[in-house]
Amino acid sequence: MVVLVTGSSGQLGQSLQHIAPNNPEIHFVFCTSADLNITDVAQCYTVFKQYQPDYCINAAAYTAVDKAESEPERAYAINVTGAKNIAEICKAYNTVLLHISTDFVFDGTQKSPYTEEDIPNPTGVYGKTKWEGEIAVQQTWEKHFIVRTSWVYSQFGHNFMKTMLRLASERESISVVNDQIGTPTHAVELAMALVQLITVDNQQPKAHYFGIYNFSNEGQCSWYDFAKKIFEINKTQIELKAIPTSSFPTPAQRPAYSVLDKSKIKNTFGLSIKNWDACL
Repeated sequence: MVVLVTGSSGQLGQSLQHIAPNNPEIHFVFCTSADLNITDVAQCYTVFKQYQPDYCINAAAYTAVDKAESEPERAYAINVTGAKNIAEICKAYNTVLLHISTDFVFDGTQKSPYTEEDIPNPTGVYGKTKWEGEIAVQQTWEKHFIVRTSWVYSQFGHNFMKTMLRLASERESISVVNDQIGTPTHAVELAMALVQLITVDNQQPKAHYFGIYNFSNEGQCSWYDFAKKIFEINKTQIELKAIPTSSFPTPAQRPAYSVLDKSKIKNTFGLSIKNWDACL
């Protein structure tokens, strides 16, 4: 079984590379943006023609949330046009598409975990382009899984955990917002979930589980709680201050609450999901 991964130099791409040796039944083809630029249709077709993938995990995305506010065209090109390109090529090669999306499609005004049926209402450019990318995938190719995730971190790439540890080595105190609630997701856990989804779908190809799914780790916390746990586990001594979002203005507005309900993916694919702090 051939699984092609776009955006392989990102956190999720590197996490999939990390677990690939544990899945010898899958032949992974890892493509960086240089190998496969999803905004370049001709290049996409060339790569698909060469590898004829059974599945494609589209982990390529423009994810710089604040920068997207000043680079909307670039964010749109990758998150919307790129997503549509990949969906069209997957359709041409009858390749099942796993498209990665985000909690940022929601405005964060809910008080209970978001389900796949809740209506998106993104507030910033990043969230809007990711939602439009979802719509493009849905309208282009029926054999798709859209997997929304949140607060992704790992030992790879750039992320909140690494930033906190770096800042702790440079400063005596750090201030972190305590009024944005969500769930940290270890990218390796997300990678393993995607492999399980592919495995189940490949074994039961007529079941038609296609659609939108939420995946994050279990539990919930604030960014302050997340930072506190990072320092606790790493035995890092630092003064950590809790501040409101209003004290830390950013170009893009963040959802105040973006916990995702995982019932659907757990029930459909038999996933057991670990708590965020256990994964950390």
